[in-house]
Amino acid sequence: MTSETPPARRTQAERREATREALLDAGRALFAERGVDGVSAEELVTAAGVTRGALYHHFTNKQDLFRAVYERMEVELRDELADRLDTVDDPLVALVTSVGWFLDICERPDVRRIGLVEAPAVLGWQTWREIESAYALGLIVDRLDAAARAGVPRPAPARVLAPLLFASVIEAALTIAAADDPAGARAAVEPALVGIAVRTMGLDGAAGP
Repeated sequence: MTSETPPARRTQAERREATREALLDAGRALFAERGVDGVSAEELVTAAGVTRGALYHHFTNKQDLFRAVYERMEVELRDELADRLDTVDDPLVALVTSVGWFLDICERPDVRRIGLVEAPAVLGWQTWREIESAYALGLIVDRLDAAARAGVPRPAPARVLAPLLFASVIEAALTIAAADDPAGARAAVEPALVGIAVRTMGLDGAAGP
């Protein structure tokens, strides 16, 4: 009969991180389903399998947990979009194609509820825009710089163009999310948004979706 080596015990730091991850996972699922106001602290700790004390050890309150959930989601989405953009060789095509990809992402139920409905209301408009800008704006600047290195002329520096493009994309996503018919709204909004992206680059008619 062979003896088995018992599994190594997790360190205190590993246990803390596991608890935090459990709360983030539970928060994302519940906030996406019912919003911040529709979820109690007790439901969060029950879903995460932790104590109420653990919640307040890691986060100041429910809103603080929501912010952490939202920021982690933003990191994931930025990285996903960057990976997809890396598959397109032409930087201008990548920039224009990313419009549709971003709108695809915004149609996911958890992204729509957490990122476009709950975040502005829970965090306030200014904080929401700051977080969006911190993750998404840098990606746009990077792609504009890549286009310039490839010889695509820019009518203005990336620091000027990027906020304009970013604002247009966010407003389009908000318009679609708030519509009674999201699919119909997207069909109307997306071509206009692509046109704005192309004209902002000073290349009207040079690229399409």
